[in-house]
Amino acid sequence: MKKLKLLFLCFSVTAISFAQESPRKQATGKIGNTNITVDYGSPKVKGRTIWGGLEKYNKVWRAGANENTTFSFDADVSINGTKVPKGKYGFFMIPKENGDWVIILSKTNNAWGAFSYKQSEDLLRLHLSPEFVNENQEELMFKIKDKGIKFAWEKVRIFIPVN
Repeated sequence: MKKLKLLFLCFSVTAISFAQESPRKQATGKIGNTNITVDYGSPKVKGRTIWGGLEKYNKVWRAGANENTTFSFDADVSINGTKVPKGKYGFFMIPKENGDWVIILSKTNNAWGAFSYKQSEDLLRLHLSPEFVNENQEELMFKIKDKGIKFAWEKVRIFIPVN
């Protein structure tokens, strides 16, 4: 009977994990000698208007779904000339209808969404130009590249330089 209960429990956990609309994902890699991990919820476009629709312009967004997106570095790095000590940081964006988007690393990494976001906890704010492409990226994705972190969702691509 115990084996049957254990089997049922394992099946239930698996079913719940696969049923998530925005499953947790991780992008891992190295830039130089630094190990980097991006942990994020990965929503899908599903035919929706993302920028200016689901994700409002000029509003802080958690850059993923559910729990905050986090960036972890196992050594000090530099992002656009700002020293970022090794550690784990909350990652946010402010999408803009026109002009550069705001990229934010927050000292707070354990919030749920952007509901409790406080600008006073920012480690850095960076203004980057998004690239708009024709190809649709259905699932939100981060990727560690040689010189930075790539963000892609819907028709927007942003490259965050890290060294």
